[in-house]
Parts: sequence; C-alpha cells; structure tokens
Amino acid sequence: MSDSPVTLTAEDRPDQPPVTPELEDLYRGFEKALLVPLWTRIGDLMPPHPRSKARPYRWEWKTLVDLAARSGDLVPVGRGGERRAIALANPSLGGRPYATPTLWAAIQYLMPGENAPEHRHTQNAFRFVVEGEGVWTVVERDPVPMRRGDFLPQAGMNWHAHHNAAGAPMAWIDGLDIPFQYDVEGQFFDFGRDELTEPEHATPDRSRAERLWGHPGLAPVSRLRPNAGSPLLRYRWEDTDAALADQLELEREGYPGTVEPGHALVRYTNPTTAQDVLPTIRAQFHRVRSGTQTAPRRETGSSVYQVFDGSGRVSVGDASWSVQRGDLFVVPSWMPLSITSEASASDSDSGGLDLFQFSDTPIFTKLGLYRSQVEETR
Repeated sequence: MSDSPVTLTAEDRPDQPPVTPELEDLYRGFEKALLVPLWTRIGDLMPPHPRSKARPYRWEWKTLVDLAARSGDLVPVGRGGERRAIALANPSLGGRPYATPTLWAAIQYLMPGENAPEHRHTQNAFRFVVEGEGVWTVVERDPVPMRRGDFLPQAGMNWHAHHNAAGAPMAWIDGLDIPFQYDVEGQFFDFGRDELTEPEHATPDRSRAERLWGHPGLAPVSRLRPNAGSPLLRYRWEDTDAALADQLELEREGYPGTVEPGHALVRYTNPTTAQDVLPTIRAQFHRVRSGTQTAPRRETGSSVYQVFDGSGRVSVGDASWSVQRGDLFVVPSWMPLSITSEASASDSDSGGLDLFQFSDTPIFTKLGLYRSQVEETR
C-alpha cells in the first residue's frame, strides 16, 4: 500500500496509451516518485474554457439581516468576535467562507454605541451600504460617514475601525480579496488599538479625505501622486444616482451614454490613476430600466452583486432567481449573466433595478487573462 497522494489509473480510452502490465507498473513508479503525467490530467488542467469551482447562488437579504441581528445579541464585537462579520459561503467551495474562489463577501453588524476595534491587513477591502446610517468607519484616524448607497473603498494596510453613533444597529456588506491572497500566500494582518480617541468618535458630514478628493475632475496638487488604492474613502450615493439617471436620460434623448438599451453602468475609479478603485477589485453600479432584459454576458473572473433597489429576475448559467432589495448573488467565471428588470415606483426610488457589483477583474486584466463575450439575442 502506497502512502503517496498521487493516484493514477490506467484507462482504456482513445486518448490514452494501451493498458498493459508495463503501463500499470510505470504508473506505480510515477506515484512513488510523486509525478503526474500530463496525458492523464490535461482535460482537467487545460479545459477549452473556464470551469469554475464556484456555483451560481443567491442569498436573501432578509435572512442575512435576521441572523446578523441575532449575532448582535450573542457575539461580542471585540477581539475574538473581530468585526462581527458573517461571510457568504459558496455551496461548492467545501465550506470555506468564500463567495467565489477569489472574493470574500460578508454582512457586518454593529450595535448602538459599539466600536469595532482597529486593525489592518494586506487584503484590499470596501464597504457598501444598502440601508441605514449612523456608523462612521475610521481610516487612518479619519472618520468617514457611511450612508445608504455609499461605496467606501479601503486599500490594503490602512489602519481602520468603526463606531456606531446612532441609537439603532446598522448592517452593511464588506468585500475583500481574502481568498485570492490566501491562495497565493501573500497575506499579512496586524491588530491595532482597542479604543478610539475622542476626535475619532467625531461624526463629520465629510471626512478629511472627501474634502481633499471629493470634487469631480479636481485633484489636490499637494497630494497628486499615483496611489495603488483610491485616496477617496467615500463615493456618495447622490453622485452615483445622478450619473446613472443622466445616462438613461441621454439615451431617451437619442444620445449615447448607456452600455446597451435601458442599461446604465458606472465604474468607481481611483482619481490618481483613473484605473480601478482597488488593485484587485473592480466596483461598478448598474441601473436597468423597468421592462429591460440585458444581453447574456460572460467574462473571465467572478463577481458578486447586491440588489440596491427594485426587483427583477436574474439568470446565471442554468440558475435563475427572483431578486429584491439587499439580495446578493454570485456570478462564477465564464457563466452567462442576464438581468430582467421588473422594478416599479413601489419598490425602487429610481424606478429601475439598481445593482452594485464587485469583481476580481483587475487581477485578470493585469495577468492578461481577461476576456468577455456578449451573446446575441433575437
């Protein structure tokens, strides 16, 4: 009995060598020497197109919030309960807390008056708020307000903490590149202070970062140098909403602006580079006009979507779901995604289906592995 982790089976198939006692003996030699001949594995290692280990899956927001609220009563937010973040676990990734093979997504829940202790890590991160307000994230001692629709990026190795200054709990989603950094074995993590100072408990309407960088098309010359992650720590919903509305209005007037009929799309960018807002994460926001169905689209790399407003139907590969505010769903690599908006004035402030998206596209782009394909519809 061999204790080798390599197991080879001689198979009588057209693309394999004839099965003989000599071949069996050769394979036992390979196993003992920890060798794997490519002809036995090429179909797995080099398929004709990506075959993701992840499954399309949807998580309902109402379930996530209910479980997070119960955790708020039972789990301390301090060390050991670090952040009270509850991660989405894709059902085909072996129970790992991974939404996709490269992306982490979690709901985080902070009770009134609580502080989430300071830490930092190499993982790039962001926060996106689907509902509520009253929490300030404190990045490098700069308090940043978090409100509905705001997108808050946080590049790796910045000290950060949170405090809830409101009289009610607040939940939001975190996105990080934890699975990617874990698998390439490049991650670092440091604990910071347990307590915030009095100035860090402030509740300014605008952070210092926003006062410097939050002016469209204008950059502070004193800080004008490329940054790997965006120095703007809060992208306000008011600006995102206006940009999406203007695209659809231009389309109605007969001018270009949308990516396809009835589909407005904006990308959050780093004002120092005009590139993606984080080195490993692309963040975008979609608005699909009611009654519109988007063309099926495939791309290498994976995405996580959260419904911000409205309702509709989403198809990912062979899976299909009805979605509403707060629901999250996963689009694995090279699986076609199509979205049908069923939004109305009763469930959407904009009247359309609004979706926040984050993906690992920057990794694939930098490695020269990014591809996309839009299927023709009739």
